[in-house]
Amino acid sequence: MKLQSTLQTNLNNPIPVLLSKLWVFLSLNYILCDVLSNMEMAVLKGLLEGNIAGIEMTQGFLLMAGISLEIPFLMVLLSSVLPYKANRITNIAAASLMIVYQLGSFMVGSETTLHYMFFSGVEILGNAVILGLALRWRQLI
Repeated sequence: MKLQSTLQTNLNNPIPVLLSKLWVFLSLNYILCDVLSNMEMAVLKGLLEGNIAGIEMTQGFLLMAGISLEIPFLMVLLSSVLPYKANRITNIAAASLMIVYQLGSFMVGSETTLHYMFFSGVEILGNAVILGLALRWRQLI
């Protein structure tokens, strides 16, 4: 009953709906950036050798990459179902983490490509919008 009430409240409030849509947008950007990166000859060779730009493709690395991609996917759902306070805190935390993660990605590897810089800019801006919305979000009474 509480979840149904929260869902109804969130559907009547444009902020949770907008946050969820922004997370979908970001999820697609993360995926498409990776797809385009995999079209680069150096990345293709690196994938075959198990080392891309000095980063060894270990099980641990791939697990961490999977977890980092799961965050925006999970936020699509959580933005729609969490009650106000938990929703606000979770969006602030996730957007902040993804901004740090994306900025940190420039410190890893040897070469940053034009498409990666473009997508990173879009992703950082998208997360900043989510962060701003969540910080300014006030519960409707």
